[in-house]
Amino acid sequence: MSIPYLFRCPISLDLFTDPVTLSTGQTYDRPSIEKWLADGNLTCPVTMQRLTDTTLIPNHTLRHFIHRWLLADPGENCRCKPVQSAGDSDAGFSLLALKQKLESSNTSRADKLDCLKKVRVLSVESDIGRACLIELGFFPLLLQLLFQSSVVVDSALAEAMLDCVLSLLASAQLDSLDMLKEHARLTSLELLLDQGNTKTKTSLCHLLEVIAASSATRELCLVVGESRRVLRALVSLLQDKSSIRASEAAVRAISGMCSLEQNRSHAIRGGVVDGLVAHLSNPTPRTVAPAAATLELLLTLEAGKKALVEHSEAIKVLVKMVFRMSTADHEGSEHALGSLLAVCCESEKAKSEAMDAGVMTQLLLLLQSQCSSMAKAKARALLKSLRTLWTEETRRL
Repeated sequence: MSIPYLFRCPISLDLFTDPVTLSTGQTYDRPSIEKWLADGNLTCPVTMQRLTDTTLIPNHTLRHFIHRWLLADPGENCRCKPVQSAGDSDAGFSLLALKQKLESSNTSRADKLDCLKKVRVLSVESDIGRACLIELGFFPLLLQLLFQSSVVVDSALAEAMLDCVLSLLASAQLDSLDMLKEHARLTSLELLLDQGNTKTKTSLCHLLEVIAASSATRELCLVVGESRRVLRALVSLLQDKSSIRASEAAVRAISGMCSLEQNRSHAIRGGVVDGLVAHLSNPTPRTVAPAAATLELLLTLEAGKKALVEHSEAIKVLVKMVFRMSTADHEGSEHALGSLLAVCCESEKAKSEAMDAGVMTQLLLLLQSQCSSMAKAKARALLKSLRTLWTEETRRL
């Protein structure tokens, strides 16, 4: 069964995603006709009539028919024998047929990949299609297929499933993700984070970021936050210099998980402090602020401060962050100051290391710059806490 001719945009020849009608009575897909008009064309593409009115009216009737067609049983669609264009393929398109193929253990790997490709395209390019996919339960199905056993899913299938899951996230009921609370499915998540390829790990980080951000999945976030295997995998990604995208995704996932107070002690025990310090020694512009903010958050716990002070390079890394010329680093600088203040107020060892790393010069440069009032307040407080060592050093000179 192929796409009915009347359900195809006359410009793109693809399934309508947002059908709109011109004053001439012709219907087009909104992105296609908007591009046509933006290119300076003032005629109707089909009739070539000159347009005196370019208003686009949503075609709710056609949208409704497409919605019904996508949800229909494949046999029912075949009996309808819709008018087809010469270019129609013979491949099945019914969403129910796609779902049945994905559910079947007899479907070949190649056919499943083809089904997932269609689901992905439909979920990204069509509001109607995405709504139908959600209505038919594709989101929980994909989660069940992805996190189904203690054996890692084929890498290509895992990538394709995750692409579909992420494209449906914005429209889905996130409580479906609660299936990850089950031990077997959580184990599957851990395996994918540990043994999956870089793209799979990056996509899982995006999923964890969403889980951490939603109140609907708060309990799930706490369950995942207790997993040492998850934390170990995320820390490893933090330090992955072969993929900037993966390390950035790991920063956002960890930042989200640590936004819940209950997760912070687990994160510290899981080595997140060391991982963040390693990442901040060579951060990307997009991760300086969230990584530094998360580190400062973990230092509200005594265990976090202890882990930082015991790290041989941590104080040096933070001191280097205090003053940088790039405006993109200003927020990171503020958080670095907060972290230094947290440990230097309680540790003579940290104070001494900060002085040896040149913190005084950094602080004076910062105070003369156009930094935020909060950064200046933290800098002055840090100077005050270092006053004893600074006075002693001045006397020796």
